[in-house]
Amino acid sequence: MQQAFVASASLRPMAQQLLQDRSPAAYMGVERYARAHAKEDAGALAWLVLGYAHVLDHDYAKAIDPLNRAKVHAGELGDYVSYYLGNSYLQTGRMAEAIANLANFSKTYPDSVLANDAVVSYADALLAEGQAQDAVASLEAIRIPARSDVEYTLGRCYAALGENARAAGALEAVYYTMPLAGEAETAHAELQKLPSIPAPSIAQRKTRAEELMKHRRYADAADEYRSLAAQAPAKQRSEFELALADALHRAGRNRDAKQVLTSLQPSTGDEIAEQLYLLGQVAFASNDNDTFYRTVEQLRQSAPTSLWLEQALISAANLHLVHQEYDQALDAYREAQKRFPDGPRASYLHWKAAWLTLRQGRNDEAKREFEEQITLYPNGAETPAALYWRARLAEDDSQFALARAFYLKLSQRYRNFYYAELARGRMKSLPAKIGPTVEYPVLDRVPPLQSDVKIRETDPPTDELHAQKAELLGNGGLVDFAVRELQAVSPNEGGTWVPSEEARLYVETGHYDRAIEVMKHSAPNYFALDIPDMPRDYWEALFPKAYWSDLKRYAAANGLDPYLVASLIRQESEFNPNAVSRANAVGLMQLLPKTGRVVARQVKLRRYNSSELYTPAVNLQLGTHYFRGMVDKFGGFEYALAAYNAGSDRVQEWLNEGKFRDPQEFVESIPFTETREYVQAILRNASVYKQLYGTP
Repeated sequence: MQQAFVASASLRPMAQQLLQDRSPAAYMGVERYARAHAKEDAGALAWLVLGYAHVLDHDYAKAIDPLNRAKVHAGELGDYVSYYLGNSYLQTGRMAEAIANLANFSKTYPDSVLANDAVVSYADALLAEGQAQDAVASLEAIRIPARSDVEYTLGRCYAALGENARAAGALEAVYYTMPLAGEAETAHAELQKLPSIPAPSIAQRKTRAEELMKHRRYADAADEYRSLAAQAPAKQRSEFELALADALHRAGRNRDAKQVLTSLQPSTGDEIAEQLYLLGQVAFASNDNDTFYRTVEQLRQSAPTSLWLEQALISAANLHLVHQEYDQALDAYREAQKRFPDGPRASYLHWKAAWLTLRQGRNDEAKREFEEQITLYPNGAETPAALYWRARLAEDDSQFALARAFYLKLSQRYRNFYYAELARGRMKSLPAKIGPTVEYPVLDRVPPLQSDVKIRETDPPTDELHAQKAELLGNGGLVDFAVRELQAVSPNEGGTWVPSEEARLYVETGHYDRAIEVMKHSAPNYFALDIPDMPRDYWEALFPKAYWSDLKRYAAANGLDPYLVASLIRQESEFNPNAVSRANAVGLMQLLPKTGRVVARQVKLRRYNSSELYTPAVNLQLGTHYFRGMVDKFGGFEYALAAYNAGSDRVQEWLNEGKFRDPQEFVESIPFTETREYVQAILRNASVYKQLYGTP
């Protein structure tokens, strides 16, 4: 297999091109390679790629010949060839040949990641040949853990045997518990064909609705909840009407949500509280502030201990903050924290009250509240901010030893956090002689980094079959297959090399966003680590120098730090050139088409059209020029980044309304949580880039 890997290295660019666009020229190039290497394993890989490309095109008849040619030298990739050949026979109605290819798949390839997939296809072929009982026997053997394709096919088999109750059970499992599966709607259609099947239970339909809500399919969830509310027993009706109103509100249908809520007759105190909360959220979304504040007061009076009140108070505080009503915002944050000191948002609420106290110039009170933040909520996300701003206040009082102690704790414990980098910069400006180190008990409350967070590099075993197959599949551009092989490695054998190899495969095929996500999942606390505490491969996958030549060129042309630009792109699109946001922003730097047109005229880009925003070089050229304009307008990167996310008008409004001693105070004062965290993340990421790569 190692020889095949080396021999097939030159196939990769052609294979990737074919699998990406499947043009006649791309097909021709890979076929030419396959014929030139017809007697080698590399040729078999090329034939597999050709066959799979035809499968992607749903041209199964054309897939058969190249897959048959691949069989001769398929070697350890024989399972892929047999599986897709069997499927191609199945899709073209050649059932006998499909069954012949798939019947003994599990015995021939016992360690294949495709083993259960092959059973499903085999069962489909058996069913088509009238052998439903044999199909059932095959599928029942792989029923745990549950899979939508297994349950769907099993339901059809039981229906063919006339076992309608069992058929319904399998099909209902797909439709009601896996509503996002590709088979969900067809499973529902099959259910409708079954005779004398009892109506689905309330519990089943509730499960479906909850799954849809969990995956933000709010309109579909609303339809399900509406049906449930109409048919549920009276004692459950208000529960489903509340859920319906919530789904409608989240789907942006606030008028419909309000209609449901005003006709609702809740039966319990918690339902009354939820009704008021949702009425408030509908009013909030409709800019009906008077009604919103009235519902908050009603909640305060009728449900003073309900967590719905906590959420309502947070909304009230945020609304006051957006309107620069700082006294009212502070009161609301403080009230929520005092009422719910152990609630899910208590740390955030305490921090917002403490911060507004500082912004109002009540420094002594702010010092106490910052230390209280660290003491009460040491594991909270706000602890780094509390450490930094308490140190800043110590500097103002010339308490340099205290400032140094807080900065040092912040730098060591939260190594690559936004505030840690700021702390290291502040420490450099402290007087050289500030006296002996002093112990501050409040710092002992900061929990140490878990010792098992650090990651040590391990190498793949030389005899690990899945790893070797992954390398070979990667040469064929079959990156998803390769990653699936790596994920099949036993956890006891995987070490740290598995996620590293997954990320490498993604990076080599230009899927930087997927590499970043793999690493975020594998090392969720990476920002707390120093660079030597994690393998270099991990860091480089998390912070790639993607499209670096063009990025560096256009950053330099606009007087921008390329690492800052890379960090902005990482936050916007994770280097996915095809990314499209919900607002229709496009490409690496997430430019709106109308913005692209304006900037294209500014840089005199000829024959420009909006589709070019998907081209990395064009997106970088326009995006860096656009960002430079914001830097020039506001005079600082923090303000420009905030404007890039929230819009220039909002940033100008924030600057006009408040006086800030420095950009850091402005950033922490941004009223939109998303924008505040966006700015901090990009500046933090730029620091990591510098540590990793040095001078651009």
